[in-house]
Amino acid sequence: MQTIARFMKDESGATAIEYGLIAALVGVSIIVGLENLRDALNNILALISSTLDGV
Repeated sequence: MQTIARFMKDESGATAIEYGLIAALVGVSIIVGLENLRDALNNILALISSTLDGV
């Protein structure tokens, strides 16, 4: 019975899971941010290219 009570009070695994969730959230945020940056850079480079074609 003491083993079960000790197991229920142990929170070390919960901390690891929390850190894993935070790392996953940061990773997803970076991916979304890079996708937006990619689209913006593509638009800027397309504008520069079309401007230089007209010269």
